[in-house]
Amino acid sequence: RPTRRNALESDQQSPPERRAELSRQAGAADAWAETADVSDEQAMEKLAEKVHREYGVLDVLVNNAGIGLSGSFFTTTTQDWRQVLDVNLWGVIHGCRLFGARMAERAQGGHIVNVASAAAYQPSRALPAYSTSKAAVLMLSECLRAELASQRIGVTAICPGFINTNITSTARFTGVDEEEQRRRRKRSARLYGMRNYPPEKVASAILEAVAHNRAVVPVTPEARGMRVLSRLAPGVARRIARVEPKL
Repeated sequence: RPTRRNALESDQQSPPERRAELSRQAGAADAWAETADVSDEQAMEKLAEKVHREYGVLDVLVNNAGIGLSGSFFTTTTQDWRQVLDVNLWGVIHGCRLFGARMAERAQGGHIVNVASAAAYQPSRALPAYSTSKAAVLMLSECLRAELASQRIGVTAICPGFINTNITSTARFTGVDEEEQRRRRKRSARLYGMRNYPPEKVASAILEAVAHNRAVVPVTPEARGMRVLSRLAPGVARRIARVEPKL
């Protein structure tokens, strides 16, 4: 497990190690960082084996890894699709299967949180691959919730809207050159920053969802509004989907 470091050393930590350090500073009894490619089944198997061997079966699992991709369906290549589905969907599948199975075997309950997105139920002409991956995570969560209910294992799909995180710095835009790619990333980051909805509020929503065993939790006003539209006025949601975002 990582040990406490001075401020200079903390600045040199990797992002996961830094988050672990911040968790300890915030009062967590213990926190540590492990790095793994969630899309790699063997890497996830090794991670699960290490966690279960050294720390035991999890009480709460949060599958949060994700990448962004924007662009029309016809400029999205098969490689683009594979990359998005490998991380956004298969990463969740690996986490649920490898850690959730141990929860079920232990027979003492637990909770699985899968971070989807408001894009899971709000179609968009600009996000065919991303939205498809998140819609799959939402349905997977619903199916798994039904299967594990008898074992007192809750499953929640968290569906955030626009959250001020660094996903905009790694998101890709199909069908454009590198210069335009950088311009759109910069503009997206600025828009998300102006929206300034902090990730801490998503964390609070996750804690509340686990405490109350909630099935689907939209986070942010726009996510809640789109959830209502998708259920009560799907035609309106479809018309909104036709609007081309200006980036």
